[in-house]
Amino acid sequence: MALTKGTMTEHVGLEITELGDDFLKGTLPVDHRTQQHMGIIHGGASVVLAETLGSVAANLCTPPGFHIVGLDINANHVRPGRPPLVTGTARPVHIGRTTVVVEINIVDSEGKLVCVSRLTAAILKDNVAKGEA
Repeated sequence: MALTKGTMTEHVGLEITELGDDFLKGTLPVDHRTQQHMGIIHGGASVVLAETLGSVAANLCTPPGFHIVGLDINANHVRPGRPPLVTGTARPVHIGRTTVVVEINIVDSEGKLVCVSRLTAAILKDNVAKGEA
């Protein structure tokens, strides 16, 4: 995907794999790029997956002429994510006029929950980001 060329998502091997009516899915390998010393996924790598999927999902919920910027992300790590990969599913839980809230559930290869995350993003007019009030 051209949008991720030269970014962290490309570096860590994150791939968006499926887009549905109310969800977005992606995978992240658990390997030398994303694991911690015990051979399980690094918590920060889980958050990279969650924030990427949540941000893309939030942008897809935003009307033309607007974009999102992240305000807050949290993550609860409930089980170790083991090789070969983890899969995240992002679903919006609130689409408002000024904010979008997306829940991201990350599971291991057996479908067991690894991480629950929630991203809150602000919706901004495109000209606001360019410093034009």
